[in-house]
Amino acid sequence: MATYGSIFLNIGLFSIKIWAGIVSGSVALIADAWHTLSDSISSVAVLIGLKVSAKPADDNHPYGHGRAEIIASLVVGILLAVIGFNFLMESVLRLRNHEAVNYGTLAIVVTIISVVVKEIMAQYSIIIGKRTKSRSMIADGWHHRSDAISSGVILVGIFLGQRFWWIDGVLGILVSLLLFYTTFSILKENISVLLGERIEDSLKKEVILIATLVSEDDLRPHHFLIHQYGYHTEMTFHIYLPGDYKLSKAHLIATKYEQLVKEKLNITATVHIDSED
Repeated sequence: MATYGSIFLNIGLFSIKIWAGIVSGSVALIADAWHTLSDSISSVAVLIGLKVSAKPADDNHPYGHGRAEIIASLVVGILLAVIGFNFLMESVLRLRNHEAVNYGTLAIVVTIISVVVKEIMAQYSIIIGKRTKSRSMIADGWHHRSDAISSGVILVGIFLGQRFWWIDGVLGILVSLLLFYTTFSILKENISVLLGERIEDSLKKEVILIATLVSEDDLRPHHFLIHQYGYHTEMTFHIYLPGDYKLSKAHLIATKYEQLVKEKLNITATVHIDSED
């Protein structure tokens, strides 16, 4: 529902912003309108990512399709980079041609509406994303926020435009830098997950604590590895058991440990047994 609402609101904002940009002749406002439309494109990418990630595991994808969300987030980041580059080129061209802009009241009203609506959308998407642990939803929220910031910068420029002919071009460059920064943040976070990350210390402590519920032996869990697949998490780690234990007994201990990790942490664990001898 949040994604569908985002798409329709962005299309509406794009329509009024492109109208105001054409009327005023502002390259910054026109580029900002296309930036807003890109939000709809990214929202569609998020929607597809969420739908695909919800598919259950199959023979070809035994760990599920959770990383489809990460791919959707990467699409959002690349879109931002492309738009930022185009924004930068248009702004430089405006400065080279010494073009001034007369914004007018229409541009002021439309820009204020854009700032308010986009920040509300950003807050909503980020909150929902954190609650559901959806990276693509959070990325979409930051995309909304980058649009709100760029519109806010343009609003400041509107009031300064009558005094400085170069304000429209400079604002375009500033907003493009904001877009590049947002792109970097989104890509860095999601590429890091694809490459694989270390287990958090807090989670490691929880898994080690569960060991006391499994056996009276000092299992000393170690060699932790973790793999994220969206909503599905796989973990492997080693435990120590006496070398004279029967295979059946060692297997029961490892299986009990795996079951408790699943019940308490919702993580699919695979336990490897090391002999103390």
